[in-house]
Amino acid sequence: MGSGSWRLLRRPVVLLLSALVVVAGAGALPVTQAPSDAAVFGALGAKWTKTQDGPQKYPGYSVTPDVPLKMSDGTVLRGNLIRPADKSGKPVNTAMPTIINMTPYTKMVSALASEVMNYPVLMPQLIELLNAINLRGTVLSGYNDLVGSLRSGFIQSFAYDPKLIRSGYNMLVVDVRGTGFSQGTWQVFGERERKDTLEVIDWAARQKWSNGKIGMAGASYSGINQLQAAADDPGKLGAIFPMVPGADIVRDVVAPGGGVGAGFLSIWLALVNTTKMIPNVASMLNGTFDWTWLGDRAKDPLTYFDVMLQALTVQHPGQVTGETRQLLMEGTGRRASLNTDVGRITTPTFAVGGWNDLFTNSEARLLTNLTQLPNSKKKLIMDDGYHVTTGNRMGTKGAPPRIDVLARAWYDHWLKGIDNGIERYSPATLASMPIDNFVQGPTFPLPGYTHQRQYLTGKPSGSTNTPVAGDGSLSAQKPRTRTVRTVQPGLSNLCGKDGAQGAAGVTAIFDFCGRDNRVAEVAAQTFTSAPVKKLTRISGFPAIHLNQRLHATDGYWHATVNVVSPDGRSQVISMGQLMVSLREVDKSRSQFAANGDVIDPFLYLSLDHYKPVKPGRVLGVDIPMTPTQAALRPGDRLRIDIYSLNAPKAVPLGPELWSSQLRPQDVVIDPKNPSYVNVPVNRPIG
Repeated sequence: MGSGSWRLLRRPVVLLLSALVVVAGAGALPVTQAPSDAAVFGALGAKWTKTQDGPQKYPGYSVTPDVPLKMSDGTVLRGNLIRPADKSGKPVNTAMPTIINMTPYTKMVSALASEVMNYPVLMPQLIELLNAINLRGTVLSGYNDLVGSLRSGFIQSFAYDPKLIRSGYNMLVVDVRGTGFSQGTWQVFGERERKDTLEVIDWAARQKWSNGKIGMAGASYSGINQLQAAADDPGKLGAIFPMVPGADIVRDVVAPGGGVGAGFLSIWLALVNTTKMIPNVASMLNGTFDWTWLGDRAKDPLTYFDVMLQALTVQHPGQVTGETRQLLMEGTGRRASLNTDVGRITTPTFAVGGWNDLFTNSEARLLTNLTQLPNSKKKLIMDDGYHVTTGNRMGTKGAPPRIDVLARAWYDHWLKGIDNGIERYSPATLASMPIDNFVQGPTFPLPGYTHQRQYLTGKPSGSTNTPVAGDGSLSAQKPRTRTVRTVQPGLSNLCGKDGAQGAAGVTAIFDFCGRDNRVAEVAAQTFTSAPVKKLTRISGFPAIHLNQRLHATDGYWHATVNVVSPDGRSQVISMGQLMVSLREVDKSRSQFAANGDVIDPFLYLSLDHYKPVKPGRVLGVDIPMTPTQAALRPGDRLRIDIYSLNAPKAVPLGPELWSSQLRPQDVVIDPKNPSYVNVPVNRPIG
């Protein structure tokens, strides 16, 4: 299908999608403007925005669909090649830098998304209309975070950006092996798939329309394989701009804390396995249908569903076999393929993530782990978004420039040698929750923060104005009396920040789910501090040490760290979970405070470290928590919520479920062996 065919399809598609968006958005808010604590938008940002939104060098672009790329094992991948074009629509002959996007979501979807978003007049006006509907303060306040992504440049990063192409870049969007119109079976970041990416880069660099300078773009899956490619062959790439990427897929989404990330994985696997079965209709009409493609799809129609089913249903670790066992054992090739050693990367890297994203655990560590890059070549923006809403406020007052603006500036500097100042942008630009203003610094965590213990006590805080399983306190002093707080499994996190995170942010449209945790707290034992008197900032990894007792041989703990405002609203700023049987910590890869406290536990999450416990035994465990940048304003309180289930975001593995039997679990508050949260603060709390 040529560029002319795309133009024929574009109008009906635009009208259909526009109608759907209007219906979905009826009655919903522009983003509240918050003051910025740093010059994140400034003169340079305005200059980059003007460059991106102003006249481009070339009047148009041309799409060559389904370009065949033969891999070294004979498998043929297919990609859409988009090149700048002259007034007649003919691709220009000048060799230019090339941006590659490797996607499992089919390049057809990327093409449609890009064409719709860049439909002249209609889409800009529609986007402004949708963003003008203000639902802040209503039960649908999350609406504006969703529609804010339409003007943030997120879609251009997910698909392709015609403005970028018309400025003098080629774009190559390729279906990864086993997805879209590409042959083979889907590997989900397997070793062969990673090799494919490097071969695509080599192929693009050799073409006559390429000057050999290669960058990469894309979000989520396409952000992850950017990091993989840059690490697998250091120096091959000239620049990458990964959106919401992960580097440790097992700990990020497959088995967070030792459970199964079923909430997201089930939906995601269904999405990719469905879209990969869509045939190339154009080839069917012109007699060039790829029968090898059909045979490959018939071999593996439901990639990884058998793996997840086994993980959820087996009753004993010894029954786990095949690829499921490979995933759940350290040191295997399959486990290694899901991990990226970003310390090998020498490519200039600009990443955008979110505190509520699926890959927060990896994103926040990038600046520290990109050890071979100076600050001029590594940048990180973390906003308060979810997986599908990350960057929704970018481009607004007090926030960083739009995603497409920053990406253009990044590529222009590192692939074209343009001195635009992007290398001087702050290494870390961080949304401070829950107010959502931005702060900047040389790294994350920001310097000057010290971990402080806040002990769990049985004394009621009196701060809960809605039903909770139990009301306790946080204190800088150890508890004086021993007490036991029992936690019953429940499904209240269906409407909570964890549930919204597991749904990639879709359920966050409801204010009482995405921005207020009081519904979820119905099933929680809560522990709340006294109000702070001065502005107190938090930067880093909170750590929860729990003195606990199980009524079975295994159990599941879920915890959140919240900021409670004077009106009672409880907003999550960090979350984590732990299967007690997989509690063992790799001390060589964990971080410790000066007093020896574990402040960032690194779990083995491996079946050879599976250790059930004796029922009734009191045992201390350390729960890994997601990183955060947050602030307690005068009158705010710090709260810890403790749950014994986190469904549907994550559920116990089959052996863990059979062992735990979902029995009640106890938090043991003991002056001799206290439970506490270790909070990285710039001044003491209480």
